[in-house]
Amino acid sequence: MRLLLATDAWHPQVNGVVRSIERMAEAAVGLGVEPLMLTPADFASLPMPGYSEIRLSLVTRHRVLSRWKALAPTHVHIATEGPIGHAVRAACLSLGHAFTTSYHTRFPEYLAARAPVPEAWSYAWLRRFHAAARYSGKRV
Repeated sequence: MRLLLATDAWHPQVNGVVRSIERMAEAAVGLGVEPLMLTPADFASLPMPGYSEIRLSLVTRHRVLSRWKALAPTHVHIATEGPIGHAVRAACLSLGHAFTTSYHTRFPEYLAARAPVPEAWSYAWLRRFHAAARYSGKRV
C-alpha cells in the first residue's frame, strides 16, 4: 500500500501537527505501508500573513495530478485544510478516489481572533471540506 500524506504543515515548522504527521508516517512504515509525503517543500510558497513560519503553497489540482502520476498512491490522507489539502481533495474528487482527513487545529478560533470572520463561517467551511472524505473499504 502506498499512502499519500498531504499536509500544509511540515518542516521547518515545529508544532503538534507536524509531530502528529511524523508519527503517522513512522507508524505506517511499521505496518508495511509506504508513506508518500506531499508538503510545502514540493511547491513554491509564500509566507502566511501574520504567521511567516507557515508557508502557503502555490499549488493547483493540476500540479497535484502531475505529482500523483509519479507517486501512484493507493490511499490518500489529507492532514490539513490549506492549499495542499484543498488541491489534493479536488484531485481525489475529480478522479473518484476515496480519501480520509483529520482535524488538528482550532483554526476558526485562531482566525476569528485575527480577522473579522465569525467562527460559525469557518466551522461551516471545515464541515464542507471534511464531509467529502470517505473510507475506501480497503484493509491495510
